[in-house]
Amino acid sequence: MGKPVLVKPIPPRPMKTLEEVTFRAGDHVVYPTHGVGKVLGIDSQEISGHSLQVITVHFEKDRMTLRVPVSKARNSGLRRLSSRKVMDTALQTLKGRSRVKRTMWSRRAQEYEAKINSGDPVSIAEVVRDLHRNADQPDQSYSERQIYQAALDRLVRELAAVEDIDEQSATQRLEQLLKAA
Repeated sequence: MGKPVLVKPIPPRPMKTLEEVTFRAGDHVVYPTHGVGKVLGIDSQEISGHSLQVITVHFEKDRMTLRVPVSKARNSGLRRLSSRKVMDTALQTLKGRSRVKRTMWSRRAQEYEAKINSGDPVSIAEVVRDLHRNADQPDQSYSERQIYQAALDRLVRELAAVEDIDEQSATQRLEQLLKAA
């Protein structure tokens, strides 16, 4: 037997500091549990006697405004829109074969919800792919339809924002990909 080889761990990639992850009014961003929103601005708010910098994000579809403290933006998962490369990977995922596990629906539903709330377009595309039904396939249960629609809506909104197209065009594009698969 030879001498043991010392393997140095690979240092993690340096994470971006808050200064590098800046958002400006008008930027489209993704908040994992709500999807695509638009930054209205970065404001100072007085909360319990403390001044706090917050990023104000408006979600048009949900008619909701969210204020995320600048110091918590990265930990909350607030991010810029996906790059075209990431979106292309998500669209390729839709073309793949469905990978439905043979576990109880309640467990799969939890996994699907977690994927949707991760905010990752590739994970969301996996949910859409796995729950998509063609006309010749059996109907879905109510909860399957709900989760499928939530995933599809998230993916459509981000695709529309990345490609700078309307949501109807983005929906048609996704449906064409799903039918072709």
